[in-house]
Amino acid sequence: MTDRARRELLSGLGGEVYTAAVEHGWIEADDPAYAPGSEHAVARDELVALGLLQYDEVARRWTPLDPTATSDRIVVPLAQQGSQLLRESAQWHEVLGRLQQTWRSSGGNHGGAMQIHSLDAINEFISAQVMRSTEEILTAQPYGRRKATTLAAVEDRDRAALERGVSMRTLYQHSARQSPATREYVFEMARFGAETRTLDEFFKRLLVFDQQVALIPGSANNAVAVVVTDRSIVGYLVDIFERAWERALPFTVDDQVNRTVADDVRAMALRMLVEGHSDAASAKRMGVSPRTYATYISSLKQEYGVQTRFQLAWAISRAGQRPADDAAVPGPELERGAAD
Repeated sequence: MTDRARRELLSGLGGEVYTAAVEHGWIEADDPAYAPGSEHAVARDELVALGLLQYDEVARRWTPLDPTATSDRIVVPLAQQGSQLLRESAQWHEVLGRLQQTWRSSGGNHGGAMQIHSLDAINEFISAQVMRSTEEILTAQPYGRRKATTLAAVEDRDRAALERGVSMRTLYQHSARQSPATREYVFEMARFGAETRTLDEFFKRLLVFDQQVALIPGSANNAVAVVVTDRSIVGYLVDIFERAWERALPFTVDDQVNRTVADDVRAMALRMLVEGHSDAASAKRMGVSPRTYATYISSLKQEYGVQTRFQLAWAISRAGQRPADDAAVPGPELERGAAD
């Protein structure tokens, strides 16, 4: 039986058998519950192997033993191994950290970029960079809401970075404000100093670590990422982020900000319609689901008093501004089941 199987056994039936032995004082050899081959017999035998029970030949019974000796025999060596691994890890981190500084100071591999394939590898790289960052992390996350499972997985990691003094700024599209999971994550991180803003326009995903390493998409489905270490290129990407950040609105519950966001969403929907983008393309660029985008269009039809999209586009192009009553189309709340 593996170590994991033994731990699971002690957490379940094995623990129950040991508890019963302690409470009664022993387990009789002829107890029918411990017939050969039964689950109780298997559990009892494992307890004997672990030194938690011993057989009394004279009394023909199994008696419980103090787990301290077993703990000393099993846990202490593991703790020593863990301490050794931690020391080795710290030493490797120190040595490789010096080499990494050399790499970064030279602009990387003189080409300044490399590709990472597969989402797992990309996520591992991001986690490593977050843990390694000491000054600032910039993140641009398009397409509105993020999955609750994704946010839950990175929350502890991001909080740890903030607690050690790393500055963290994140840029979302306006539609992210309608995601309960995203709002909860943003407000939780704000407690530790993170800043978040949203923007009406579409942008590509971008992560920058300490203004030395940048990560950008390498494929349409985000299954390939490009790591950029060239100083000039990273500086250019940081400048793009800063310009977008200046135009963005704080992710807050302020009524005035929310009204501005609603106006931005309306303007974006109008622009997508007039420019003739497909519904799918428009929804993607706005960071919403196709169903939510259809709701926007339906609201605009009502606002302009038309029946078809062609009539709507024509009315918008003629008006060139809001209708006379200046009625704003609110950004409808994203449906809870929309895709990330």
